[in-house]
This record gives sequence, C-alpha cells and structure tokens, in this order.
Amino acid sequence: MRITISAKLKLNHTAAQKAALDRITLAYRDALNYASNKAFELDKTSSAPRLHKAVYADLRAQFGLGAQLACTVERQVAATYKGQWTKLKQNLKARELGRTKRRYKGLEAAPRFVARTLEYQHGRDYSWKKGGKVSVGTLEGRMVLEYEGYQKHLDLIRQGCETGAAKLYYQKSKKQYYLIVALNVELSDPHPTQHSNIVGVDVGQRYHFVATDKDGKSLFEKGKAVRQKKEHFARIKKSLQRKGTRSATRRLVALSGRERRLIADRNHTLAKRLITRFPRSIFGLEDLTKIRERTERRSNPKASPKTKRAKRHQSQWSFAELQSKLAYKAPLFGSLAVRVDAHYTSQACPKCGHVSRGNRPKAGLEFLCEACGHRGHADRVASVNIALRTMLVRQDWMSTGALSMRPDVSDGEVKAARLKRYAELRWNPDASPSLM
Repeated sequence: MRITISAKLKLNHTAAQKAALDRITLAYRDALNYASNKAFELDKTSSAPRLHKAVYADLRAQFGLGAQLACTVERQVAATYKGQWTKLKQNLKARELGRTKRRYKGLEAAPRFVARTLEYQHGRDYSWKKGGKVSVGTLEGRMVLEYEGYQKHLDLIRQGCETGAAKLYYQKSKKQYYLIVALNVELSDPHPTQHSNIVGVDVGQRYHFVATDKDGKSLFEKGKAVRQKKEHFARIKKSLQRKGTRSATRRLVALSGRERRLIADRNHTLAKRLITRFPRSIFGLEDLTKIRERTERRSNPKASPKTKRAKRHQSQWSFAELQSKLAYKAPLFGSLAVRVDAHYTSQACPKCGHVSRGNRPKAGLEFLCEACGHRGHADRVASVNIALRTMLVRQDWMSTGALSMRPDVSDGEVKAARLKRYAELRWNPDASPSLM
C-alpha cells in the first residue's frame, strides 16, 4: 500500500541565493501568464500538445526557462483551462436543471497567475545531496541549499524514500522560501483482522464531528469556538471591503492567510485526536461529494440576515479537508478510512430501521423515532448509522477479499440494492446500552 504525504522543507538561503530564487519564480509566473494568454487566443485550448507548439520556443528564449520547466508551464496552464471548461459544463447543466441562474464567467478572460510558486520535477529540476542538502534549478543553473523540516520527514528522505514533484513556495510574510515535496511511503497492505474497531464519523457545522465506535463509545467535538472566530474574520473583512483602499486590500490578503491557517490547523488537530482516541480502527466517513450543489440555497437579495448567515456558514464548512487529513493520517497510525453512503444517516433509526424526516423534530439536534420512540442526539445517531455501514464494508472485505474504499454511485441499481441492505441494519442495544 502506497500513500503520498507532503513534506515542507525550509530552505536556508543567503541574500544572494534568495535573489536567484526570486528571479526563477518571477520568470515562471510571467511564463504562466504568457502561456495562459496564448491558450486564450487559441480558442481557450486545454490541449498541452497544441500549447507546446505555440509557446515552447518563446518560454525558452524569452523567459530563460529550462526545457523541463517550460513543459511544466504548458501542462499547468492546460490543466487550468481544463478545470475551467469542466466548471463551465457543470454550470450549464445546473442552469438547465434550474438549480442556479448564475452564469460561469471563468473563461471570459484568460486566467491570471499571481502566486510565486513553481513546480520542480525530481531528477530533472531538483535532486538530493548528501549532508541534508538539495540541488534546485535556477535561471543561472543549479544551486545547492541546506534545508530543515519535520524530523520524521527528514528521516524518510535520508532513508531514500521515493519522492515525486516538488513545489518551490514563497512565504511573503517571512520572506522565506520553502520546498514542498511529495513523499511516496510504502506501507504493508491492510487486512481486516488488523482493525478490530469500527468507528462512524459524522461531520457537521455545529459539531465538527461526532464519532461512535462499535462499543457505543462516542466523542463529540463542538465547533462553536471556531465558528465565532470565523464570524470575527467575516466582520473585519466586511469592514475592509467597504473601505476599498490599498492598505485595506493588503490587510484582506493577510487576514485570508490567517483564516486559512486557522482552519488547516484545526482540521489537523481534529484528525489526530480521532486517530489517537480510536487506535487501529476502520473509520467510516460520509461520501459528501457535491453536497453543496444538492443543498445550495438560492441567492435572494431580500434574504434575512439569519438566512445570509446560514449560507455563509455553509460556505465555510471545511468537511472535505478534515476527511482528507483523516484519510491520509490513518494508515500512518495503523488505521484505515473508507467512505460510505451519506443517504438518510441522520433520519434512519438504528434500533428499528424506520426512516423519516419526522424523526428529526424541527430539523434540530434531537432524534425521536416516530415508530419505536428511540431518542438520542441526532448527530450521534448519524455516527451510529455510519458505523453500521462501515461494519458492512468490513464484512464484505472479509468475505470477498476486496476492500471498497468508496461506494459506487455510477449504477442506480447497485446504489438501490446497497441502500436496501442498509435498511436491514440494526444496532444491538445490549451491546451498547448507552444509546438507549
């Protein structure tokens, strides 16, 4: 089993070395914008071979880039346009279905690149040297720099771990360059007998997560404190946007970085807390793909402040980042993360199987089964249902020898059969009396 982790290495550079890195990053950014404008002129093409014929010679001669960096520029611009075309097609489909009236404007002008971040290819643009050093490419040739970072990452690099592409990233606030390297770590293939515990994880906004294992032990993580901080950031940004001055714009950029780092640090902490609380477990996560499209509120200029606040909270919900961090951290600690269907997890009674919106009175946090009277915390009931579905995944894994990391949603009949199996699941109250 192979997983990819990112190692952030601080480059110890002098003033002269920093100036050389400045030149290569600025030239790379200018090359991206040049190639982006050319792609826009070529009918907004997303074809890397077509773009290669149009800009390769200019990227080498005009910007001084090496052959590999020039090809990387072309691929990055082509991938950007491909993403824009995908978003445009999704927008057209959503407009046909009446889900939105907004028109996607991403391809009305050539995408502009602002960040001073370039991508190195291992063995061509950068390579490792002895004594904790790395050789990176610049406009004047290779430059050898010392680096430092997280000790476990340094040990993996020293042991000869396979490395992929790397990004040279500039942090403006510290005037410091970092090298973000992809490390491919080989782990032993997982086996169902290695994971004795099953944990269902329900993610949300009022509670960042509620996790329940097969023995009925639960872990709640409230999101009120983080939401208050996000509201504080929202108020400051609103005030600065009204001013519109250059200093206000600079302040907005700084605030966006602070908010992003706050959310990332919070999700790292939550993922680590789950893994350490439930060691050697299979974590079941809801497959919330396109959840925002399914639950998007229509824009209304006359909407009440409460409705606008709820829409803002939904846009700030970073569930995907939390799930991704848990998914990549789990194998490193001897656990595993799989995805299960999210349908009706908070509306289905784990005791009798009755599914109804009426089980959630006023769509609140209380769960009250209309059929059997089972009562509990709605998010906890959802985590129990997720745990039951994860147990089903483990049973299929043991019987077939194949692990399904994500439910198949391409076939409607398969999905209907899977939901029918979920309806037959029951939580044994004798094994977990705390749920009663």
